[in-house]
Amino acid sequence: METLIELLHSPFLGKPAWIWLLFAGVVVTLLSFDLGVLHKDDREIGVKESLLLSAGYIGVALLFGAWVWWFLGAQSGTEYFTGFLIEKSLSMDNVFVIALIFSYFAIPREYQHRVLFWGILGVIVLRAIMIGLGAALVTGFSWILYVFGAFLVVTGIKMWIVADHMPDIANNPLLKFLRKHLRVTQGLHGNAFFVQQADPASGKMARAATPLFLALCLVEFVDLVFAVDSVPAIFAITSDPFIVYTSNIFAILGLRALYFALAAMIHRFTYLKYALALVLVFIGTKIFLVGIIGKIPAAVSLTVTFGLIAGGVIVSLWKTREAKTVLGKSI
Repeated sequence: METLIELLHSPFLGKPAWIWLLFAGVVVTLLSFDLGVLHKDDREIGVKESLLLSAGYIGVALLFGAWVWWFLGAQSGTEYFTGFLIEKSLSMDNVFVIALIFSYFAIPREYQHRVLFWGILGVIVLRAIMIGLGAALVTGFSWILYVFGAFLVVTGIKMWIVADHMPDIANNPLLKFLRKHLRVTQGLHGNAFFVQQADPASGKMARAATPLFLALCLVEFVDLVFAVDSVPAIFAITSDPFIVYTSNIFAILGLRALYFALAAMIHRFTYLKYALALVLVFIGTKIFLVGIIGKIPAAVSLTVTFGLIAGGVIVSLWKTREAKTVLGKSI
C-alpha cells in the first residue's frame, strides 16, 4: 500500500502521477458517457443537442480549471483558462475544414459523430506526443521559445493575408497517398471504416477502406496541422506540460461536441480569423517583450486574448446579421 501511495505521488512531467490519472479519469468518463450512453446508436445530432452537449463539456472544463486554480494556484489557473481560450478559438477554424471534408465525401450527418468521436482518440495521442516533444525542447533549449514566438508572428500574418483561402480537399496530399496505397470502396457501407469486398483483379475477398475512413484520416490530419499553431501558442503562455495538455484536450473535446451547431452557422464568423491572427501575433510578440519589459502577467494575456476573440465574434455577427442561409439550409 505504501508503495502504491509513493507511486501515485511520484513526479511525472512536473506533477504527481495521481493528478495526471485524475485528468485521464475525467476524460475517459466523458468519452465513455458520450459514446456508450448518449450516442451508442448512429443518428443525426441536432443543433439543440449539440449546444447542450457542448455546454456540458465546457462546464466540466471550467470546473477542472477552477480546481487547478484552487489546487495549483492563481497563476496556473489563469494560464489554464488562457490556454483553453486560445485552443478553443483556434480550433474553431477546424470546423470549417471538417465541414468541407464531410461535404466532399458526402458523409451523412448520422455518421459524422462517429468520425469525430474516433478522431478524438487520435488527437489525444498526437497532442500528447507533440506536447511532450515541445516540453523537452523548452526544457533543454530555452531559446526555442523565441523560435516559437517568431513562428507565431509569421503564422499570424499569413493567417491574416490568406483568411479567405478555400482548402482544396481533392488535392490533399494525404488523400492522394491513401487512394494510391489502399483499396477504397466507391461508396459508404453504413458506419463501417473497413469492409470485405471482391478484388477486381483476382476476384478474392479483400479488405477495403470506405470513404468514412478517408474522412477520419483527413480529420486527424487537419488536427495535426492546426496543432502546429496551437501548441506553440500555449507554450508561449506556460511551459507547464500539465496545463498545456489539459487545456488543449478539454478545448478539443468541447469543440467536437459543438461542431454540429457551429457547422450550420460557421459562415457567420467571417472575421474571426482576423482576430485569431492578431492573437497569434500578440502571443508571439509577447515572448520577445519579456527581455525588454519583463514577464507579462498571465491575467494580461488572458484579458487581451479574450478581448480580441470577443471583438472578432461581435464584428462577425454584426457584419453577417443579414445572412439567412448556409449551404442551402436555413439557420
